[in-house]
This record gives sequence, structure tokens and C-alpha cells, in this order.
Amino acid sequence: MSFVQQLLASWGELGSTPEGRERFDQQLASLVPYSGTIEPHVLELSPGHALVAMDDRPSVRNHLDSLHAVAIMNLGEVTTGLALLAGLPADARAILVGLSIDYHNQARGRLVASCDCTPPADNSKTRCEISARLLDESGEEVATATARWAVGPV
Repeated sequence: MSFVQQLLASWGELGSTPEGRERFDQQLASLVPYSGTIEPHVLELSPGHALVAMDDRPSVRNHLDSLHAVAIMNLGEVTTGLALLAGLPADARAILVGLSIDYHNQARGRLVASCDCTPPADNSKTRCEISARLLDESGEEVATATARWAVGPV
């Protein structure tokens, strides 16, 4: 079973309850260890759509007592990746080839990143530019992350 198939099967099994989503988050962290460092909480996942939260805690803060820029970037990357991967055909894969972010406001508190995209319908080699909006608890946009993914056959 491919990474994508394993991920979607796991979400289908676990995503409908809070306890199941917590188990899914743990599986995601073990499958993608660096992304796991921010302890992402997947709230919604479907082909071309992901909603992922990150809690504010000391390990993701900087010396200014706000959320660290790279932790915010990590949340944007994992959110775009999940939205894309959830919609890829089983014989396709994606790899990140570029990442940029615009910070709009200092971030404190829980962040929620949302991404909606149209994944490729086949495994032809292509590049996708996908953005995620990152909002704080008040609904204010604190950053916009843009990821460039190369898609192709497994």
C-alpha cells in the first residue's frame, strides 16, 4: 500500500471521532517525522481539502514569545501536502520542490491552516502551486504559505 493509500485509509477509519483523529495525528507524525514536530491536528481531510490546526506551546515559540516562523511554515506545508495527497491517484506521488510564506501578523494562540486545491487527475509529470491560509483564534490571517509540488508517477 502506498503512503497516500495508507494515509487515506487511515483517515477513513479514524477521522470521524476525536479519539480517532488523535490516533491519525500520531500516525501522521510517525510517517512524516519533521511535520510531527509541530504536532499537527488534522480537523478535515478530503481530496483537495485539508484543515489542520497547531496549538501554541513552548516548543513552537520564538524568543519574542510568539509562534516561530518556521513552525508556521511547517503548518502551511503539511496542510498543502495533505490536501494534494488526498486527491492524487494511487499511481502518483508528490514531492515538495519549493516553499514560500508571507507573514501578515505576529502569531499567538492556536492556528488553523486551510487549503483547497484541485489535484491532478492522473500521474503525468506536472508542478502544482498550492496555497494555505493560516488564521489565528480570532479569525485573523497571520500568514499565507505557498508550496510548489512536483507530481509524477510512483
